[in-house]
Amino acid sequence: MEELSKIPDTCPHCGHKLSPWQQVLLKVDRTITCKNCWYRIIFEPDLKKENPKDQDKSSKFEED
Repeated sequence: MEELSKIPDTCPHCGHKLSPWQQVLLKVDRTITCKNCWYRIIFEPDLKKENPKDQDKSSKFEED
């Protein structure tokens, strides 16, 4: 649920409010187009914070 707070709720270009469904699409697809101004909104989460378990697995394999 932490990641939901990072998803923008408005278009950064025109300030048009994004619907909850558009926010879900942005989280899943990582990109949507604003229906008001046709600006392409790209969501780039910080991958290092998102998958700490994957980093732990890779370090274990390197030790072997």
